[in-house]
Amino acid sequence: MRVSKFTDYSLRVMILAAIRYPEMVKIEDASKSFRISRNLMITIIHRLGRGGFLKTQRGRSGGFTLARPADGISIADIVRFGEQGVALVECFDAARNTCVITPHCRLRGVLAEARRAFFAVLGKYTVADASANPEALLEQLRLSA
Repeated sequence: MRVSKFTDYSLRVMILAAIRYPEMVKIEDASKSFRISRNLMITIIHRLGRGGFLKTQRGRSGGFTLARPADGISIADIVRFGEQGVALVECFDAARNTCVITPHCRLRGVLAEARRAFFAVLGKYTVADASANPEALLEQLRLSA
């Protein structure tokens, strides 16, 4: 399976927030570290905030931090959030499906099973698991602890 860039970047932001927790992370630091435009970073952080994953604060001492402990945020929840409304294949979207073999195709069931397995594995892991090596991550991102 493949996830969108939004979801990929969202996971990176959540890892950064976890390794800096409880400090506020500045948008500029996140943008520079991940080489993502400031505008896109603002969009990602805003959506993660509205989704209940991050707390955000505007202003000079603003930034973002985790809305709850990293061990209570599953990777599956972040991926589901980022991929909501995105159909794996056309036949998963009844409103837009134009595939002529849908009524007799068994591939849809196979792909649905694979998707469930994908999320079952992701559900076993949390942001805490993904950020369990904070010193190495901070060094790679060229940020101080």
